[in-house]
Amino acid sequence: MEIARMIRGRSRESAAVDRLVRLWQDGAYEELEAGARELQAQAGRLRGREQRLVWEQCARAMATGAACALGRGARVLPELESLAAELRQTPGTAAQQLSLMVRSNRMVVLAEAGRHVEAEAEGLDILRGVTRLKHLAPVWDIELSVLDNLVAVLCVQGRHEEAEAIARGNLPRAEGASLAALHCGLVRSLSGQGRYEEALAEARRYTPPRVRAHSGGLDLATAEALHGLGRRDEAETVARRAVSDCERFLHPEHPRIPRARALLAEITGEDPESR
Repeated sequence: MEIARMIRGRSRESAAVDRLVRLWQDGAYEELEAGARELQAQAGRLRGREQRLVWEQCARAMATGAACALGRGARVLPELESLAAELRQTPGTAAQQLSLMVRSNRMVVLAEAGRHVEAEAEGLDILRGVTRLKHLAPVWDIELSVLDNLVAVLCVQGRHEEAEAIARGNLPRAEGASLAALHCGLVRSLSGQGRYEEALAEARRYTPPRVRAHSGGLDLATAEALHGLGRRDEAETVARRAVSDCERFLHPEHPRIPRARALLAEITGEDPESR
């Protein structure tokens, strides 16, 4: 999360942002969202208009980002769009960075809503913005986040070769959450091409860092590869683990949950609604 580097100063608000960044890193998204809304209310009481605007925008970006990580992005989509519009009119490099981050979250929500063409277009436009900004500010993690979202969008559209190329081309420079997402995206792209043995080998090549927002994702991709190979018992075991992790760590509205349940039902022949 680039917000800590976007904001400068030694104010009480700066300390609050530092705490919220730590919560993000710990995957404490519920606490982060609540704390960001508190910061938003606190910022509204600041005297200077410019200072108030900066902190309010920062707080809203963090709150909506936490909601998206949990899978509640559909609820905050209008706020994401209004905030992105505000930031386009706000001068300064920090506002441009924040705008790219907010739009990256909007891309995720569009994809989760099945608006894949719009999500792809948004992602490509964000990458153009990153190119314009990268000589002025550190935006590499925003770029990687958009690229892993793009891999997912292309997979859903059946464009698995393109998804594979993006994932392979950017994995060497990825780390943390982006590394986990690109690795999972590569596994999905290989299964989508019917290359199940390669997908399974890639899935098991190493254990990515634990990132709460990606709970169940790699197990889901692994189960798809095992199912494609006809290894039903193994696929069922891994798919059940994916469902369990999704239900435990993500909000009930997260779209990965019905996807995991549907795969388990396909493997076992059970009715996903009977669980």
